[in-house]
Amino acid sequence: MDGFDPDATAATLTQALRPFGSTARAAQEKRYLKSELEFIGVAMPDIRRVVKAAVKDHLAAHGKRGVRLDRETAVAWALALWQEPVHERRAAAIQILQLAVTRLAAADLATIERLIRDARTWAYVDPLAGNIAGAVALRDASSWERIDTWAVDGDFWVRRSALLALMPGIRADQPDLRRFVRYTDPMLAEREFFIRKAIGWVLREISRQDPNWVATWTEDHVAEISGVTFREAARYLPPETKAHLELRRARR
Repeated sequence: MDGFDPDATAATLTQALRPFGSTARAAQEKRYLKSELEFIGVAMPDIRRVVKAAVKDHLAAHGKRGVRLDRETAVAWALALWQEPVHERRAAAIQILQLAVTRLAAADLATIERLIRDARTWAYVDPLAGNIAGAVALRDASSWERIDTWAVDGDFWVRRSALLALMPGIRADQPDLRRFVRYTDPMLAEREFFIRKAIGWVLREISRQDPNWVATWTEDHVAEISGVTFREAARYLPPETKAHLELRRARR
């Protein structure tokens, strides 16, 4: 990271984003996310393109090719972007971490947790948890020691993150069903929508590979789970299984 100035590089990237901004989009997204941050109004595809170009340029200036930064540079650049309360800077920070996710390790989850706690919205929490923390944990099982603490944290965004961190393993055909049960058992009585939705999302993803397991779990918990959890869990189940579960739910 010799000669790398994270703050200056973050400022340069921000200036590269501004021409893609739209006042109308900025106002719309600010309302949609109910956010107090500043919005430039840049669409996510443009954010991804600008970030990728900036990373390529940085690496090319150091005689390297590709879009994979070293761990130290990626984390420093992301934190410099994140420190300003601007939506696009924070979205860009996440993109930089995603591009470098194979360079991150379990020790970096302390930084990811810090960002999750500061995020306060699904727009940042979900990729930080599902695309970054979960991807690191899939490679390095020691990551679960920290993620397990998230499942019982007092902050519902952190609890949601524990659930979403299970997703990469499920998609890689390595579902950790015991961990899912351990995480969700204390959460089933929660009234928080973002927890209920996340439980359903994880079940929906598991059902793509193991519909029988999801059907059994859902039937066993049909009287406890919320409507949103049930709908997501049953979404991809066979029609006859879904109909049976709907009947059981109606009779609960």
